[in-house]
Amino acid sequence: MKEGQRELEQQVNLRIRREEPQDYEAVERITREAFYNLYIPGCVEHYLVHIMREHPDFIPQLDFVLEFNGTIIGNIMYTKAKLKKESGEEKEILTFGPLCVAPAYQRRGYGKMLMEHSFQEARKLGWDTVVIFGSPSNYVSSGFKSCKKYQVSLENGTFPAAMMVKELIPGVLEGGKWSYSDSPVMAISEEEAARYDDTLERMEKKWLPSQEEFYILSHSTMS
Repeated sequence: MKEGQRELEQQVNLRIRREEPQDYEAVERITREAFYNLYIPGCVEHYLVHIMREHPDFIPQLDFVLEFNGTIIGNIMYTKAKLKKESGEEKEILTFGPLCVAPAYQRRGYGKMLMEHSFQEARKLGWDTVVIFGSPSNYVSSGFKSCKKYQVSLENGTFPAAMMVKELIPGVLEGGKWSYSDSPVMAISEEEAARYDDTLERMEKKWLPSQEEFYILSHSTMS
């Protein structure tokens, strides 16, 4: 490592802490900036952040921000979800999202840093499983595997390519087939999200190639 790089890293103060009410505006802003035009023209993730905190499935103990020299640059939020076994047994689990890092700080490992911290805290609280939807390339290095490997499907029996599972306690899902269901808070009204977005500073909605990649991935399933 060059001396200049070492000195620069020593000057950087990174801190992960729980989100506080005074952080809400900053978190919603960076969420909007991180997701705008990524999956669709515009985005809905900042609206989800806006309404999630008031939902009973939201887990405030797992709501973290990442500070870079005192400025919030990232956030991860969790809600409860469910797995249901063929026998009828139900298991309460976790899902996270949005997970965001401000655009100027992306591709530096900060998202992974937030995930790893939240996994440690989730284990302390007694959680043993996380299910998410996203691009596998962003999550397999953090221990996520295809839902098919754990026999976790959607309620209609399909195995989405974008659905991934992480056992916080190894082996906890062995010996069964499971169906996954989200918290109702995830069923966002696009109309309400658009109305909320209209109250904020204008950002240009446009098409990007990442939207086609998302469409392909989100409509892909495994047999």
